[in-house]
Amino acid sequence: MGSDAADAPPSLDEVRWRLDAIDGELLKLLDERAALASSVAAAKRAAGDDGFGLRPGREAQIIRKLLATPRKAANDALVIRIWREVMSDNLARQGPYHLAVWGGKDATRAVELARLRFGTAPRLRVLAEAKDVLAAAKTPWGVGVLTLAPDSAWWGRLLAEPALKIFAALPCLNAWGPQAALAVAQVEVEPTGDDQTFWVTDSAKSMAAIVDALSLDGVAAEPLAEAGGLKLFSLSGFFMPGDERLARAPGKLTGVIGAAPTPFDV
Repeated sequence: MGSDAADAPPSLDEVRWRLDAIDGELLKLLDERAALASSVAAAKRAAGDDGFGLRPGREAQIIRKLLATPRKAANDALVIRIWREVMSDNLARQGPYHLAVWGGKDATRAVELARLRFGTAPRLRVLAEAKDVLAAAKTPWGVGVLTLAPDSAWWGRLLAEPALKIFAALPCLNAWGPQAALAVAQVEVEPTGDDQTFWVTDSAKSMAAIVDALSLDGVAAEPLAEAGGLKLFSLSGFFMPGDERLARAPGKLTGVIGAAPTPFDV
């Protein structure tokens, strides 16, 4: 009889009491973390550092570590959403963090992808032209989110904008759908151990022929978009702009325009 009592599931009142207690603990920890983020911002200002605090490589490493941590019930989407919001809020406390979005014919989906990746903390504007989003991304603490649309080669403009780089592929979780948009900003991209590099060429060869040519040099490529006489590819791994294999690739006007962690799929 004693054993049966010990094995009995908790009552609904007991579960609700525990949920209330956990909510209080979570709020306390979130508040403490937000206060620490404000302290980081103050310390940076005191040191004369008012630069953009976005570190996409560091964020990816944090989330990968969290996803690799054993869990009983919290799924990947829940973990990613919570920590994206937390990191976004912390970043917004350090400076005038803002988003500009161009969604082509589907602005609603582009906004959804932007919020999934960057949370609700930064101010967000939807702009009518891709060029306006690129201009906004060049302003202090600016990030641009642009759709991969078949009728726009906005990404080709980055060949002439070396400071502006693609640093994120959206969505960041494979379960949320296929790669549909890219994020750009004036940030440094760095290898994280599981990356994709974005490369542009003006080669007149077909996408398939270019993929084959790259593969002969040990480069795995996936076509992403084609417009305006330019072609965009995702290369498996992290490639520096001066990589000899890319120098031998088809095309006269070519270049690396950024890199991003591959979407999470664990």
